[in-house]
Amino acid sequence: MPSISRRGLLRVSGLAVFAGGLSPSALAAPVVSADLVVYGATAGGLVAAIQARRMGRTAVVLEPSSHLGGLTTGGLGQTDSGTAASIKGIAGEFYRRIHAAYAGTPVTPTSPARFTFEPHVARAVFDEMLTTAGVAVYFGLRLASVSKSGNRLVEVVGANGQAFRGAMFIDASYEGDLMSQSGASWTVGRESNATYGETVNGVQVRSGHQFNFPVSPYVVAGNPSSGLLPGISSAPVAPAGSGDGLIQAYNYRMCLTQAASRIPFPKPASYDAAHYELLLRYVQAGWNGPFFTTHGVGGGKTDSNNNGAVSTDFIGANYAYPTASYAVRDSIAADHRSYQQGLMWFLANDPRLPASIRSATASWGLASDEFTTTGGWPPQLYVREARRMVSAHVMTERNCRGQSPVPDPVGLASYTMDSHNCQRVVVGGLVKNEGDVQIGVPGPYGISYRSIVPTEAQCANLLVPVCLAASHIAYGSIRMEPVFMILGQSAATAAMLALAASSPVQQVPYATLRARLLADGQLLQWPPPAGPGEVIVDSHDPSVTRAGTWVSSTSIGGYWGTDYEHDGNVGKGVNRLRFRPSLPEAGTYTVYLRWTADPNRASNVPIDIVHSAGVTTRSVDQRGSGGTWVSLGSYAFTAGTGGSLLIRTENTDGYVIADAARWLRTT
Repeated sequence: MPSISRRGLLRVSGLAVFAGGLSPSALAAPVVSADLVVYGATAGGLVAAIQARRMGRTAVVLEPSSHLGGLTTGGLGQTDSGTAASIKGIAGEFYRRIHAAYAGTPVTPTSPARFTFEPHVARAVFDEMLTTAGVAVYFGLRLASVSKSGNRLVEVVGANGQAFRGAMFIDASYEGDLMSQSGASWTVGRESNATYGETVNGVQVRSGHQFNFPVSPYVVAGNPSSGLLPGISSAPVAPAGSGDGLIQAYNYRMCLTQAASRIPFPKPASYDAAHYELLLRYVQAGWNGPFFTTHGVGGGKTDSNNNGAVSTDFIGANYAYPTASYAVRDSIAADHRSYQQGLMWFLANDPRLPASIRSATASWGLASDEFTTTGGWPPQLYVREARRMVSAHVMTERNCRGQSPVPDPVGLASYTMDSHNCQRVVVGGLVKNEGDVQIGVPGPYGISYRSIVPTEAQCANLLVPVCLAASHIAYGSIRMEPVFMILGQSAATAAMLALAASSPVQQVPYATLRARLLADGQLLQWPPPAGPGEVIVDSHDPSVTRAGTWVSSTSIGGYWGTDYEHDGNVGKGVNRLRFRPSLPEAGTYTVYLRWTADPNRASNVPIDIVHSAGVTTRSVDQRGSGGTWVSLGSYAFTAGTGGSLLIRTENTDGYVIADAARWLRTT
């Protein structure tokens, strides 16, 4: 009889975690039945299972690897949050639990959220949430086959022979394997701009992560007949906006430290100096770095990512990955690991590099208390995109830009439309990177329910919250871990509503789904509606008055509404902006101010709060605390428009930001 060892189940404190209603013997049986079968123990998959359990249903999670939590626990500790205030539901709870874990305080619905964290802290938070919910996770469960009855999935079978039958299924993997085997339509690569009427899809030779100094692409510099260095395409560059089958580059998000206990960067057995010849030439041409990011996440550790023309992204090495077999994917992941380890070893040790670069790199190393089973190296390859479903609604650039809002949102996204480079090409005898796009969006936007379900004819009981229907460039904005969690919760909610109604997931009434999502804390519109006793005044509100010149901007994320305004760092003492609320009744209100933070902001912005007892002046430092409501104190106000908040600019030492103000009644 096929069986799964206790190691195949999630273990916390030495005990296997069992789903409510499923006994240990049932979980180890040749056929396991559950209300919901989730494929992929990514953050989105885990949240989906947790939501199903909170709705009183049984759920199991099948993970093809030995890793739990995807990128969220795999090194991506500098969360790509976009507008953090738009992250609600179980996703918001996860980040509040992160804060509580660091602060040593209980988590509550009003706890602060923390979006930077060490990998082991994220894993501990997920372990606790899964334990509380009672979710079974099977590791090393690679799909061998699926069975359907008509347009419904019936069961999936693992390579070990164990079968999993479900009433509903969710594919939360980064690759979309279950989606593909279910018969749903999908695509890989970049659409042309013409396909969906976009402007930044397809081939793009731009300035981001580009060579800033001339570098020859040839084995013998300047000699085309000598051939091309590794990783450079010989194909001519297609016209801008052309579609192709290429995908953005993958890498590993390293957790580094400068602590004495750090693990030096290992030299891989397959090390080949030719892979780094481009980087050597780039340095010799004048580039001194940076070569990777060192964003702090806590504990003296980093989330280190690609940065620059030649960095941790293994450009062009992942084209086969989306549709490859598990064995081939393992080989591709190993090649990425070897390349990136070799890159770090090269930067720390190659004598041809300046001593300053070598010593700076060698001052970093792998954190010895993270990823202990893999020598400090993250086990999760950053699969930035693979398959993408094609369904009744494909999210596009127009949706991201707020030009075409969807009528059936099941979550919000807000990150930049972000594609890493897709290939290295030759332009005018020099090497160039192609494919990097970094275009901001005006603010949070809705993701259509139709984008996470296939057409009913193809599969009536499957939802796809990760490899959802989106163009390449729209997916570049949506593909962030908080959004996958948001969509995972919404997918599970829809699945359980469909199960209760014995209907296809495509037939769940949107009004019913929306009501349950809102009841469970999801946010489906931006700006969010004001709560009880709350009045929010955005900079676009007709009641706002200005003196001098204020400039609209969306450059830094975290703003309320569609943009924020700044004083241009000029007109000091002349530029002023006043928020004036219309308060429904007299009482004591806590006053909050919101701005977007950056080092170029002023540290000494004077704020005048006009209330019943007079005027109170506060000073705020806009270099930090961006994208949050910052309390300025509580004051008595009369009903009506007599109160206000004035932002002044005199003697300020940087850009002054005006975004939104908030009054929340306390008594």
